[in-house]
Amino acid sequence: MSTPIRVENLTKHFGDFEAVREVTFTAEAGKITALLGPSGSGKSTVLRMIAGLETPTAGRIWMEGEETTDKSVQERRVGFVFQHYALFRHMTVAQNVTFGLAVRKMPRTEQRKRAEELLELVQLGPFRDRYPEQLSGGQRQRVALARALAPRPRVLLLDEPFGALDARVRQELRRWLDDLHRELGVTSLLVTHDQDEALELANRVVVMHEGRAEQIGTPDEIYNEPATAFVAGFVGSSSVLHGHVVDGHVQMGPHRVPGADHLEEGVAARAFVRPHDVRLSTAENGESVRAIVERVSGLGWLSRVVLRLPDGQVLMAELPVEEVSHLKLGDEVLVDLRKSKAFMAPQTEETASELEAGEERRAR
Repeated sequence: MSTPIRVENLTKHFGDFEAVREVTFTAEAGKITALLGPSGSGKSTVLRMIAGLETPTAGRIWMEGEETTDKSVQERRVGFVFQHYALFRHMTVAQNVTFGLAVRKMPRTEQRKRAEELLELVQLGPFRDRYPEQLSGGQRQRVALARALAPRPRVLLLDEPFGALDARVRQELRRWLDDLHRELGVTSLLVTHDQDEALELANRVVVMHEGRAEQIGTPDEIYNEPATAFVAGFVGSSSVLHGHVVDGHVQMGPHRVPGADHLEEGVAARAFVRPHDVRLSTAENGESVRAIVERVSGLGWLSRVVLRLPDGQVLMAELPVEEVSHLKLGDEVLVDLRKSKAFMAPQTEETASELEAGEERRAR
């Protein structure tokens, strides 16, 4: 599989601030690669350097085997879709789509033909003579995508393309973009802070944190085998249980959970437990924990159960309704936590407060 995009040790300073630090990854031909991370993680800066909108402080960029580190935006032949559409309000939909072609002095008959092809592709053919203000947010973003695709770019760069839209429209456009990408097969790099978006659309995910590439892998690898505590806490929902390593387990008062055999004996550790990995148990074993039911919330076929452990820590569980229909507040239950992922506890107050803020945000 060829690699139309390759970046090596990409670094960017803004004055004394290091926004991106030695980021290296590749994007495969015809696939979607996602740069996933919170605000300020450096993901958009990486995208802008690939596009030629920012100059790297250090590092190199290749596209289709050609080094483009010092080339102009025009020479790189990339399509760029921004979060806020960036459409020309005084131009019709069709004129917006053909704008880049007109700049390249393509014959008008070819411009019109290309616009018609793309507007049909993005399901906006009947809207060709409308102006952006006459369209919905989702329609405007589809126009922006058609405009980016018009010059047949080598790669498509998408910077939070659905960030300005409401949840329902975002979900619809994600499905639509997935279908469109399967049809076109254009190599794409997607920047997003939305983990669902990255896991649903991307073939490969680069998790960004504080300017670094924290982990690179398939969506399954990122979700099921997080390499760091940050990835475990940021990607997907998890309960975080505090304890110390004893015999390869995280010991919490009278109970312990597995997953810490790679950590040094006695160190402070955190066990990350996915809500859907919590199972009710009928018999006590080495990986079962006693807990008190504090809340049961119905979510259709699923119920979210808040459990309080003997040492006061909170555990979230998501279970089928039929498995918890008999539970009442205050009931004591046994839960199985054998699929936890353990990492050393943060060594600094700053890192600890950051992770705790993330846990609190996810709990809400």
